[in-house]
Amino acid sequence: MNNTILAFTLSLLAGLSTGLGGCIGLFFKKNNPKYLAITLGFAAGVMIYVSMVKIFDESIHILSSYYGQKIGTMYTMIGFFSGMLLTELINKFIPNKFNLLVIRKKRQSKVKLMRTGLITALVIFIHNFPEGITSFITSLYSFNVGIPIVIAIAIHNIPEGISVSVPIYYATGSKEKAFMYSFISGMAEPIGALVGYLFLIPFMNKVLFGLIYSVIAGIMVYISFKELLPTAREYGENYLSIYGLVGGMFFMASSLWLFI
Repeated sequence: MNNTILAFTLSLLAGLSTGLGGCIGLFFKKNNPKYLAITLGFAAGVMIYVSMVKIFDESIHILSSYYGQKIGTMYTMIGFFSGMLLTELINKFIPNKFNLLVIRKKRQSKVKLMRTGLITALVIFIHNFPEGITSFITSLYSFNVGIPIVIAIAIHNIPEGISVSVPIYYATGSKEKAFMYSFISGMAEPIGALVGYLFLIPFMNKVLFGLIYSVIAGIMVYISFKELLPTAREYGENYLSIYGLVGGMFFMASSLWLFI
């Protein structure tokens, strides 16, 4: 029971980071695309490193203990690329582009800004739901794996919160409304965790955990290369996103070292 509460708490913290991003966005008195470029690059570095170094390896370890090294690794590879394919299919139906250009488009009408903020909040809510399931299930199985995943999700949720709060604040002039919408979009994480607890836990076993890890690794790597890094380059010179990327990898490497 204690593990369940801790896993749910971690999912809640990941969701609250979206609200934190919403707060940060309210302090932007001037456009700061360089900050966004570095932050998004940092988030990509965190997600790529933890996926390839920790999660992928954990999947191989679990599945190989059941099926042998060769077959277990093959299942991990299948899960990894299936995660990438799944993410692309989701993106076809639910586009997940950060709508941060509104920060630089001062001439947009307030109606357009409000619409942009609300649509972004809805998209991020839908996007955060499976992340909540991911953070909860992985944390429930292993905190050594779950905590780095939650850190990675939390970091990349911050710019998502910014993308919600900034256009709504510019449109309404209300910090309360801007924060509220960013906070609500982040609450999809603990809701996803609750759904995972109610409907998925009865079917979970170590083999399924191993497969889920491989899919998660594929999803996180794909999001980093498809969404985070290209978006980071839109808001600054390429070197800024690369600096952020390397910084994120170093941060996650140091975090994983602390948990050894």
